[in-house]
Amino acid sequence: MHGASMGQDLVSLESLIPTLQLATGPVILISGVGLLLLCMNNRIARVIDRARLVADECDVAGNDQLEVRYAKLEILSQRARILRASIALAAFSVLLVAVLVSLLFCAALLRLEIAGVIVVLFVGCMCSLIGSLVFFIRDVNLSLKALWLDIPSRGREG
Repeated sequence: MHGASMGQDLVSLESLIPTLQLATGPVILISGVGLLLLCMNNRIARVIDRARLVADECDVAGNDQLEVRYAKLEILSQRARILRASIALAAFSVLLVAVLVSLLFCAALLRLEIAGVIVVLFVGCMCSLIGSLVFFIRDVNLSLKALWLDIPSRGREG
């Protein structure tokens, strides 16, 4: 009996090896998106710190400087909202990949045919990631717009 049980364990392990190989790609995706999330979290922290600094400057700025400071605060506020959306979409993408990997193993263990569900999860993950990257690019463009408020027009060449 012990030999039969051991044989079943080996078959079970052998059937899981392709699943482990199949899960490698999504796990690498989780790692890559994790680095993207780290980058975006650093950006939103800088935006928040900068907004606090500019808000403090508004308290002591003269009337001639207030308009520029308010314009900076508006851009920083837009950037914070955009980065929040980008972070949420990237995190949702990671969540979908984690569910996908879990379902891969459940399907292998329970011998379920769930290819359609896996495809939907993967497409959802990619759509979330694309949306996140679109918002990220929008933030980069807004950060340049804010930079032009700090640099006189003659220094903008190049």
